[in-house]
Amino acid sequence: MRKNFFNNEETGYFKTQKRTPVMQNPMTDPSMMTDMLKGNLTNVLPMIVIGGWINWTFSGFVTTKVPFPLTLRFKPMLQRGIELMSLDASWVSSASWYFLNVFGLRSIYALVLGENNAADQTRVMQDQMSGPALAMPPDPKQAFKAEWEALEICEHQWAMKNVEEELLGNVAPSEKPSTSKKYD
Repeated sequence: MRKNFFNNEETGYFKTQKRTPVMQNPMTDPSMMTDMLKGNLTNVLPMIVIGGWINWTFSGFVTTKVPFPLTLRFKPMLQRGIELMSLDASWVSSASWYFLNVFGLRSIYALVLGENNAADQTRVMQDQMSGPALAMPPDPKQAFKAEWEALEICEHQWAMKNVEEELLGNVAPSEKPSTSKKYD
C-alpha cells in the first residue's frame, strides 16, 4: 500500500510531486556576488549613518527607562555614553536605545511582515558569511529518485501475515454445551 502510494506511475507521490529546482550557489556567479554586495551596502550604510548621527546628536542623553529593575551588570550595555555612577541601571541612553530597537525588533518584524522579509538583514549577512564554506545544496529531485528506486527494489515480507487465521485455525471449534443438563 505504501509502495503504491509513493511509486505508482500515474498517481504516485514521487512522480506527481512538483519540486522547485535547486537554487544556484551565489558564490559561483560573480554577478550574484556583486548584487548581494550592493544590496548590503544600501542597507548597512544608512544604519551606520543613522547610528552615528544619534550617537553624535544625543550623546549623554537618557532616552527612556525600562519598567522593571535591572542589576548593575546591565549598566554598561544600556548606558553607553553616560558616565554617572549614581544613575539607576534601568535608565537607557539614546545610543543603547537605538541598538536595542535595531536588533530587538527583528522578531516583531518577522511576526508582522512574515519570516523572510526585507527588514531582516541579519539573515542575509549570515548567509553571506557562511556562503563560501557551504557546498551546493542537495537536489530534492535526486533524493526523491533515490527513494523511488529503493522502494522499487525492496519487497516487504510480512512477519505476521495471516496470523489471525493461523491462530484461530489451531483452535478447533468447540461444541455448544447443552442446556438440558441441570446442576443440583
